[in-house]
Amino acid sequence: MNGIAAILAYALLAVGCFCALVGALGLARFPNYFVRLHAATVAVIGGSVLPLVALAIYSLSIPAEWDIRALYSSNALVIAAIIVLTSPVGTHAMAKAAHKAGVPVEPKVCDKLEEAAR
Repeated sequence: MNGIAAILAYALLAVGCFCALVGALGLARFPNYFVRLHAATVAVIGGSVLPLVALAIYSLSIPAEWDIRALYSSNALVIAAIIVLTSPVGTHAMAKAAHKAGVPVEPKVCDKLEEAAR
């Protein structure tokens, strides 16, 4: 295996683990629903997309047939792209629905949706 690809893959795995850990801590420590939702999105994007990119890099550098390596890496990148596209959309929809339902926002710094409704 190529040493540079291995180092890059392991670094992306480490950063992905760190993002998942920070997101989990944020879910436990943040004060309200909306900030916790942000922490969950960080955990999903960083904790799943970065390891998938690491898998794609790692699978391209293993000694195997080109078909297998291309299949593994392309599948990982397609899944990562789907997560990157759908996770923020779902988070936004949940946040907007929670705001519309009247979930309390404390401490409130600013509320652009409330200002726009006036």
